[in-house]
Amino acid sequence: MKTLNPIPAAIFAVSLTSAALLSGCGVGEASVAETDVIAAATPVPVETATPFRSDIYATYAASASITSDADAPVIARVAGEVVELLAEEGDRVEAGQILARLDGERLRLEMLSAKANLERAKKEYKRNTDLHARGLISSSHFDGLQFDLEALKASYDLKRLNYGYSEVRATISGVVSSREIKSGENLSVGQTAYRITETKELVAYLHIPQAELGKFSAGHTATVIVASMPNSEFEADIVRISPTIDARNGTFRATAIIDNKGGNLAPGMFGRFTVAYEKHENALVIPANALLDEDEETSVYVVQDDEVVRRPVEVGIEENGRVEVLDGLLDNDQIVVVGHSGLRDGSKVLASVTDLGRFTG
Repeated sequence: MKTLNPIPAAIFAVSLTSAALLSGCGVGEASVAETDVIAAATPVPVETATPFRSDIYATYAASASITSDADAPVIARVAGEVVELLAEEGDRVEAGQILARLDGERLRLEMLSAKANLERAKKEYKRNTDLHARGLISSSHFDGLQFDLEALKASYDLKRLNYGYSEVRATISGVVSSREIKSGENLSVGQTAYRITETKELVAYLHIPQAELGKFSAGHTATVIVASMPNSEFEADIVRISPTIDARNGTFRATAIIDNKGGNLAPGMFGRFTVAYEKHENALVIPANALLDEDEETSVYVVQDDEVVRRPVEVGIEENGRVEVLDGLLDNDQIVVVGHSGLRDGSKVLASVTDLGRFTG
């Protein structure tokens, strides 16, 4: 009887054991493990930047219609036919400037008649002054002459005033926003001839919720954006805040004055206001999209020796895509600003430095 060689038998036993192990471990599971190892060793391309120092403002956003505090109609003081138009819509006028003339011939003649009566009364009074001093006329007669003189002077002043009203004049300085009359039209007393609006300084009324009132005070600044010029910002100042609550909506009213010397804004526009109510100078600032918010913790990825370390940070004011870092970062830390999605603590990265101007307003 022939005996078996012990070495091949051992090899056969190992082969059976290996087959059993392989049967208990699928090929797919081995591939996933290898993929994880490869992924962990492959650097992830990211963009990094260094925090920078800047002033940053806490802001409050509100919307309101823009109007003018100086808006007035020009009313006809006397009746008459329009014989001349001297101002048109869009013209800049000064207070007292003549905008139109009415037919004032009748008023002129009435004024001249009153003036003649006044001059006659003055001469009569002057003649009798010496006689009264010498006692040649009674005091009652002399007093009557004086009263007549004063009445005639008042009559003349009134008719001269009415004649002056035949020239329709601007009541305030500003821009002619509307012309309500036509040449040849007969105006009646009290009829609106023009409307003038001062546009160098405009106003808006912001409604502030009660909970936000403590953040505001007169003297705060604001920026304004309107739909017709979305890429332009205009300056405004909060000049006063009403001490009472509007019962209709439970808000306080803040008055914002807008400098419009350039004439780009117009009453009636709708503005989006951003009020800066708190300023932090020389704050450490990073792009807001560099932050990670998970498990009620705010953090950033910091690059160290071609690896990222997840570091918790304390943040403060956020403004225009920037956020203030109060604690957790140093000025020279390299933080990941693009490429967070494939990272975890300890991931290898291939970092390229980017310009923070791309991410900040």
